Amino acid sequence: MADTPDFDTIKLDIADNVATITLNRPDRLNSMPPAMADDIRAALDYLPGLGARALLITGEGRGFCSGADLAGDRSSGGAVGGGARSRNALRGHYNPMLLALANLDIPVVVAVNGPAAGVGCSFALSGDFTIAGKSAYFLQAFVNIGLVPDGGSSWLLPRLVGVPRALQMMMLGEKISADQAADWGMIYKSVDDADLMAEAKGLATRLANGPTIALGTMRKVLRDGLSQSFSDTLDAEAKGQFIAGGTADAVEGIMAFQQKRKTEFKGK
Repeated sequence: MADTPDFDTIKLDIADNVATITLNRPDRLNSMPPAMADDIRAALDYLPGLGARALLITGEGRGFCSGADLAGDRSSGGAVGGGARSRNALRGHYNPMLLALANLDIPVVVAVNGPAAGVGCSFALSGDFTIAGKSAYFLQAFVNIGLVPDGGSSWLLPRLVGVPRALQMMMLGEKISADQAADWGMIYKSVDDADLMAEAKGLATRLANGPTIALGTMRKVLRDGLSQSFSDTLDAEAKGQFIAGGTADAVEGIMAFQQKRKTEFKGK
């Protein structure tokens, strides 16, 4: 296992080419102050050097993330306390972290244990595969305190569940259970709480053993395609195929197919 740096608000570990970021403020249901967003962003920067080929994100204790840290005072950088301060926290801390996660070139699995509220909901839905325990729920809590959704929810939710359901979550501020989220297609699947981490780790390991460059390229082309023309996406696919086709993994995939054996991808 490679050495990993220490952070104040999260834990970072790596095993079997899977990096795991664990939100680590269990006494506050892993509420996210700006400092945690900064720690996550810094951890993402370490992943290439650690040899990570997939990322798993989860929360310590009985909650995934209960939202921004509303209790933080000015000296600790709390995210709420006036419109200008909230805007600055988003632009300076949360948004850069979410963009870094979106631009990551390896697959991301999110294991949601317990509440995912506010920016925690946005963060939970930012992975490629979101798996939730049966006791988990998703909550766009902003309307309940007179604020508007952030963390990319206004972009993510309509694309995941459609405008009517996105408005239901945003304007009514109702909890969406893990089962309902799976039924809506908002998340990959809902599983028994006891099986959550095994399912998430198994999926992350499967992805880590895949053709890493091709998977990262798929991730980028798909996400970019959500906001560009069909013609632009066709061109992006051609460029992506050029990148993936020049990898050792592509050679291995073709040889394994011809030789009727299991592939052994190296992420190169």
